[in-house]
Amino acid sequence: MKIIELTKETTEDILENLLKRSPNNYSEFEGRVNDIIEDVRRRRDEAVFEYTKRFDGADICADNILVTEEEISQAYREVDPSLLHVIRKSLESIRSFHEKQRQYSWFDSKENGIILGQKVIPLETAGVYVPGGKAVYPSSVLMNIIPAKAAGVSRIIMTTPPGADGRVNPSTLVAAKEAGADAVYKVGGAQAVAAMAFGTQSIPKVDKIVGPGNIYVALAKKAVFGYVSIDSVAGPSEILVLADETADPSYAAADLLSQAEHDEMASAILITTSKELAEQVSKEVDRFAARLSRRDIIQKSLDNYGYILTAGSMDEAVDAANAIASEHLEILTKNPFEIMTKIRNAGAIFIGPYSSEPLGDYYAGPNHVLPTNGTARFFSALSVDDFIKKSSIISYSKEALKPVYKDIIQFAESEQLTAHANSIRVRFEGGTKLDQ
Repeated sequence: MKIIELTKETTEDILENLLKRSPNNYSEFEGRVNDIIEDVRRRRDEAVFEYTKRFDGADICADNILVTEEEISQAYREVDPSLLHVIRKSLESIRSFHEKQRQYSWFDSKENGIILGQKVIPLETAGVYVPGGKAVYPSSVLMNIIPAKAAGVSRIIMTTPPGADGRVNPSTLVAAKEAGADAVYKVGGAQAVAAMAFGTQSIPKVDKIVGPGNIYVALAKKAVFGYVSIDSVAGPSEILVLADETADPSYAAADLLSQAEHDEMASAILITTSKELAEQVSKEVDRFAARLSRRDIIQKSLDNYGYILTAGSMDEAVDAANAIASEHLEILTKNPFEIMTKIRNAGAIFIGPYSSEPLGDYYAGPNHVLPTNGTARFFSALSVDDFIKKSSIISYSKEALKPVYKDIIQFAESEQLTAHANSIRVRFEGGTKLDQ
């Protein structure tokens, strides 16, 4: 990995380079995605079946697009029992964490007849997109469905592309069943997003679409936002490790590579106050990468978006980390909790040498659907909050409104909204002023 001195200029250059990976910069795909969306919106099931045949090689129709109970039972027979055990243990950790995020309606009443409050309402239907083909991520199935279940969503559907044989990956199906999906449909890509956004004869319209996918899925979610809600327009994976001279170089190197293997556009960055550690981590990265199965992907990721930055102080390192706003941030320092208090921008923060990033991906409980491409400055991890909406409650008695009604009239008239003013005035003065 290239070792660079951390300066304001190098930080700005890195930020500019990382932003090139954003789905917002792939406008050349938008035309094709929009064509698919409009076609599905117009021809519905017919278009979905044709795109599934074209892109996935599968013959899908109204009779087999919905995964059956027999297919799910077959999936359970095919999944290694030990993996099923791990899925269930992970599910419990994720459920326990997300159940603590639940919000509840509240009301505040006063003696003069004022009742104010907030009604918390779960979404009625959520759609979860799960990648297929080469990407098989049962962990993402859990991470997207469980917060929706914890929120109390009435119906959760899932779409995922089938193989050419028309089957869905067994571990994906088992994870969906364990997490509580109400229905699984065999469709992927932009056509699946369009189907969930607008509904077809077979696939119901949803209120919100969540889940990872390729550039076509990301751009499709962006295109349908407004017709439905979405979680985010996610970019490639990222990790940033903050370390000082006390860090174990093999730990830091292994953790950087854990994200570099995701994608050729994934980003892995080490910021350290120790030049000696920087050299050691670089050597360990080379040693590990040569032996890992996805070494070609890893090497391209590191060549394009991998950096080791040496900082003059930990405060400078923290400032750079906040500017980059990484999806995953690990702190490998002698005082990690103190450093954590200075971090403002990160999707998830991993503290200490035994809290490596894959712990969050699979097992600890916090969600691994996280903001990317610097959006951790204003976005959060997927949570129960993403599957609820809130309505304000307002109730005034006549006795409560009378002392303040003239204030409201004055405010409305200052904005030249006479109908607003009249709506208040008519309750105490009739319509006399309008008649003059």
